[in-house]
Amino acid sequence: MQMLLQISFWELLSKQLANTTWLEWLGTISGFACVYLAAKQNIWNWPIAIISVLAYSFLFYDYKLYGDAFLQVYFLVTSIYGWYFWSRKNEVRMNTINNLNKSGMAITGMTTMLLTLLLGYFLDEFTDSNVPYVDGFCTALSFIGQFLMSRKVLQNWILWIIADICYVPLYLYKELTLTAILYFVFLIIAVMGYLEWRKSYLTSLKNTLQ
Repeated sequence: MQMLLQISFWELLSKQLANTTWLEWLGTISGFACVYLAAKQNIWNWPIAIISVLAYSFLFYDYKLYGDAFLQVYFLVTSIYGWYFWSRKNEVRMNTINNLNKSGMAITGMTTMLLTLLLGYFLDEFTDSNVPYVDGFCTALSFIGQFLMSRKVLQNWILWIIADICYVPLYLYKELTLTAILYFVFLIIAVMGYLEWRKSYLTSLKNTLQ
């Protein structure tokens, strides 16, 4: 029985991958590249992110993930802003990572919950989404995480880790298998990104105190 379930799972996975559109492939490849470059603090993550954002905006709308589709518009704006902000910081030699204090983390948590409720309610009442509050929660995490990343705030990776954990089963449910795999990889990169940014932040803090 277990073997039959395993065979069925891999058959389903193979079938879904075979039906993956070029748009999802484009979003997946560019999405992986931009997150990896962000973890490495490479400014080229932003122009590549714009490509991924444009691809996924159409894809998510087609799959009735309206919260995520709307989120891509926000990502587009913040990608342009992040590109500018990171460039400016490099010019003035202030390419440092910021860290939220306790009040900043509390505000971030409360804002995430409030945004989740607002988005979930809107999606439930005004769209045909069948996952309104899950979509709203993931969207809220991504919304705030993207802003924190554009400002080079360490805790952006914590929000992305939580978001990726939620996104993987959501995209599997929506039969966006390739995207689900991508977000599992994102989860691994987010953990690595957090550790790398934290190491860089602590090194910078140590040098400042000396």
